[in-house]
Amino acid sequence: MQAKTKEDRIAFLHGILLIVLFSFSAFYIAGFDFVKKLSLSPLIVGIILGMIYANTLRSALPAAWAPGIKFCSKQILRLGVILYGFRLTLQQVLEIGLPAIVVDIIIVCGTLCLGVLVGKILKTDSQTALMTSVGSAICGAAAVLGAEPVVKCEPHKTAVAVTTVVIFGTISMFLYPVLYRSGVLDGLTDKQMAVYLGSTVHEVAHVVGAGNAIDAAGGHVADAATITKMIRVMLLAPVLVIMGLVLGSGKKKGEGKITIPWFAFLFLLVIVVNSLLQSASFIPQDALAAFTNGINSFDTFLLTMAMTALGAETTFDKFKQAGLKPFLLAAILFLWLTVGGYFITKLIV
Repeated sequence: MQAKTKEDRIAFLHGILLIVLFSFSAFYIAGFDFVKKLSLSPLIVGIILGMIYANTLRSALPAAWAPGIKFCSKQILRLGVILYGFRLTLQQVLEIGLPAIVVDIIIVCGTLCLGVLVGKILKTDSQTALMTSVGSAICGAAAVLGAEPVVKCEPHKTAVAVTTVVIFGTISMFLYPVLYRSGVLDGLTDKQMAVYLGSTVHEVAHVVGAGNAIDAAGGHVADAATITKMIRVMLLAPVLVIMGLVLGSGKKKGEGKITIPWFAFLFLLVIVVNSLLQSASFIPQDALAAFTNGINSFDTFLLTMAMTALGAETTFDKFKQAGLKPFLLAAILFLWLTVGGYFITKLIV
């Protein structure tokens, strides 16, 4: 019995090490110039590598490695979401002002409600629709990863949601600078443009990419757009808590207790800690920057591991089963963000 337990532990570690190796590869590939130009983060490269593995080598490797892979997609994921708080501070909220916060809240709430409603109309799988809506509403792949422990859906549904938000987030990154240069967005001031960009584009990396492209064309929006985006990311915690309460209350008696995502509260706690650290004048700025940069790099690696593990449990057959409905849903949400976000920003900011 003891020998079997030892073998299980070794196989468990092998599964984790496999994901670690894929994640290192994802970081290496993400460093290529052409990959950087596409603003594909290690997280996205990781899920692609994981899916390639799932559809090629997975059947040839021991099934006993699966628990290690699942550990990366569950426990490592939660830790990655918690440490994501070191990228955010409460000072960022004060810098951008109340109008931007209001726009963020309206966009997030509107996207979630619209996504759930359209998902029902399209008869899309409810979990896939919810995950896609969360990713579109808040911060793309990172939000989908954050929602996964709350929704508790199958890995391929998470992968489908991630794929949709990455596709339309990438389209946004190229579309917004084109609209800006062509004069379509001349009705927005630089501040409005920054809020519009930060409150409607999916991924943080996509906001940075689009903002820098607009600044190169004569605008001054990148910094304010990034801050607006990070405030939107902060809304992930309350959204996860509300989702946990709603999904838990929908269960029948005896099916289980209400799910409260405690990692979301730890995520908020880390934001508060980071805010205090950033405002502490007695801490040398160079040392503090080195510390937070190190934590953020480690966190990116953890999230890459989680994304790779999710990809490793996703086959193309499962994508076929999902069909085109999730992509149609994401397209409708993209249209809402692009058009609706413009008028909301113009009205409030």
